Amino acid sequence: MNYRKFYAGGLLSFLLATGAHGVPLPQSGQDNLVEWQVQQQWPTKGKTLDMVHALDGKSVYILNDENKVQVFTNQGKLQGSIPVANGVTSIDIAPQGETLYLVNNQNNTFSSLSVSLVHTIDTTGSPFEGPADAPVTLSIFTDFE
Repeated sequence: MNYRKFYAGGLLSFLLATGAHGVPLPQSGQDNLVEWQVQQQWPTKGKTLDMVHALDGKSVYILNDENKVQVFTNQGKLQGSIPVANGVTSIDIAPQGETLYLVNNQNNTFSSLSVSLVHTIDTTGSPFEGPADAPVTLSIFTDFE
């Protein structure tokens, strides 16, 4: 049998398919029945030891050799880092990313950390009550029709 594959796409698709991002080229032939292409790629700091992603698809957690867990959005934007003890070799998270689990093989411990992402809301021009420089702001969203 003679099989032919046809691909349509612009220059970006061509560059991704040819390994322009350091990803090996797919092997051709009838023995390779898997087709793939790079969807995303972003730099990380340090050597990656482990990674997990939240099941809701919003966050990616990467453990590196600098004793940090970097938290990225699913588009690759770094949200922040969590310092971890020397010896942490693997991580996992709860389904929504609210708890980070750490395994430390150097001192044989398991730890769980509560994780919350801080969201800044621009309230410029919004009505408020109390001092403008208060350390905490409570925002109430209502319909002002």
